Amino acid sequence: MEASALTPHGTAFPEEGRCGYFVEKKKRFCRMVVAAGKRFCGEHAGASEEENARKRILCPLDPKHTVYEDQLAKHLKKCNSREKPKPDFFIQDINAGLKDETEIPDQLVPISSLSEEQLENLIKKLRKASEGLNCTLKDQIMSHPALHDALNDPKNGDSAAKHLKQQASILGNIENLKLLGPRRCFVEFGAGKGKLSHWVDIALKDAEKVHFILVEKVTTRFKVDGKHRKKNSVFERLQIDIQHLCLNKIPLLSKEKLPVVGIGKHLCGVATDLALRCLVETYAASCEERNEEPLAKRIKNDKTEKEINTLAKEGNEKNTPEKWTPVAGIAIALCCHHRCDWRHYVGKEYFRALGLGAVDFHYFQRMSSWATCGMRKTSLEASNISTKRRDKQNDGSEEHDDGGYTITDDSPESLPGFLTVEEKKKIGHLCKLLIDQGRIKYLQQKGFSPALQYYIDPLVSLENVLLTALPNHSLSPETSA
Repeated sequence: MEASALTPHGTAFPEEGRCGYFVEKKKRFCRMVVAAGKRFCGEHAGASEEENARKRILCPLDPKHTVYEDQLAKHLKKCNSREKPKPDFFIQDINAGLKDETEIPDQLVPISSLSEEQLENLIKKLRKASEGLNCTLKDQIMSHPALHDALNDPKNGDSAAKHLKQQASILGNIENLKLLGPRRCFVEFGAGKGKLSHWVDIALKDAEKVHFILVEKVTTRFKVDGKHRKKNSVFERLQIDIQHLCLNKIPLLSKEKLPVVGIGKHLCGVATDLALRCLVETYAASCEERNEEPLAKRIKNDKTEKEINTLAKEGNEKNTPEKWTPVAGIAIALCCHHRCDWRHYVGKEYFRALGLGAVDFHYFQRMSSWATCGMRKTSLEASNISTKRRDKQNDGSEEHDDGGYTITDDSPESLPGFLTVEEKKKIGHLCKLLIDQGRIKYLQQKGFSPALQYYIDPLVSLENVLLTALPNHSLSPETSA
């Protein structure tokens, strides 16, 4: 059919391989790709002239798709975005932390609006609070033979190679902590496509009674966990916000009583704090209550967070090496500290001990973005990055760890000029370190031995810090060394 041929609408026929439905409102054909031998895309399949004349409207539950107006009532009953019954493991705000009576004011001025004196005072506070902290983390860049072939695949593009290197190093660190083994459950937080669990499963080969729980709050395309059908490993995907996830209500964990290993690759900002509380406070504490003399209940209305931490610490001191450990270990690659939240942050007690509060935390977490905003792209590179990001959103990619940061009013270029870019980067790293130190202190209070280390070269990812933790009584002389 010639491209110059016209339809009854007076327009050229649709491009080859594109939908033949004419969108009257836009005076053009639908641009969706159609399956081989089909004329219309899924949305317009079977459309007749009469149907073409019917009005389509945005779905009120999810404006990403449309529906015929006269079929709205029927559609709402079966729309995938409708509110579904909450599962047993959904408990509202169980991992949210206590609401602080001194919440951050709604109208805080952005960093770019602070005076030079105010900014200097903030930086002085930061440096004083960071005194004595080890600012140089240990290099723990590792790999794992399970990813050898994938890493050396010549078909890999730059993006694929970058993520494979990170997954290989995380897997190598998990093995170094002696967390790879049979009879355990790996819980991947912020799982996205589930690639980290995928490689853990491959590394374990035919290990017995290995379970995977993949936690992701949004629907994800191109998931890899559906490819695993081995009888020795079980994959279960939970679409839920970590804030509301109660692990001990998941049937698989309550029945099998397997030790849990919490893992994650680039667990964004606040999600790290929610995951830590989900593992070591909500889940581990509830398991201890079932297996020994009960700890005092977490009654949020009349218990302070300090009292809760004290109770959990006392409970952990009762543990002996022979006892079953609910949480066998943690390995989470951190990122996006600027997206942390004071209410959910697990290191509040640490900040308060340093004389810092909610407002200080707010500015420190905003300033943490300076650590990764130092290397700017040209306008052409930024344009290419934006295009790549749109493509990633279209193909369901869950990665967002580095590359092409947007210049906001808190970025280095928009701030007073009394600091150089290098100084701002150092301050950003110091903010990240202080926030992470609060997480370290929290885990120590809960009876864990945590550590921060660089797991990948910054040229691969600027977000290159891995948080690991093992229960104190599980440490061997080699591991503790």
